[in-house]
Amino acid sequence: MKKVQVEILGLSASPSAGGAYALLLKEVYGTRRLPIIIGSFEAQSIALEMENIKPPRPLTHDLLANIIENLGATVVEVIIDELRDNTFFAKIKLEVSTMTNEIDSRPSDAIALAVRTGAPIFVAEEVISAAGFVPSTEDVYDKNSESDEEEFDQNENELKSSNITETKIANLQNQLREAIEKEDYERAAKLRDEINKILGKNN
Repeated sequence: MKKVQVEILGLSASPSAGGAYALLLKEVYGTRRLPIIIGSFEAQSIALEMENIKPPRPLTHDLLANIIENLGATVVEVIIDELRDNTFFAKIKLEVSTMTNEIDSRPSDAIALAVRTGAPIFVAEEVISAAGFVPSTEDVYDKNSESDEEEFDQNENELKSSNITETKIANLQNQLREAIEKEDYERAAKLRDEINKILGKNN
């Protein structure tokens, strides 16, 4: 399975998804983005760790990371390896001594664990090809003045402002996949046209 390494670009509220959040992943060695809608609890868990804020008592993902460490295991990587019925699936790859094991997981839980253990995050090529997008030039950060590390250091308000267009595209793409699943091709065509318009493509 071909896979690409990604990093977290930002978290943005997604009003159309009933209070959920859009987790935006970015190719480490490319420009593609992959939006994933996640729950508020998982979003908070990821955000706290990214901001290096330690709660007074361990959250669920902190507990999981502590158990793995205490058992002498290592999180080698996490990978979002499948998109089925408009739902993303992931696996957590663990290593204990010379043995490796893969555990099924929701992407949000896998990523929350990855940010706590420093494990790399990957996405299967077929998944990012199907659900990812390339932002238009004006939506990409100025690569001549900002490094990837500086992108990570932006505060929440800056991330929301910078990613507002990409979050809109993320929501439209989720609606597009749902329309295709329901075989509502007329709505799917309109959604695709709207996405292409935002991306600045001429049909």
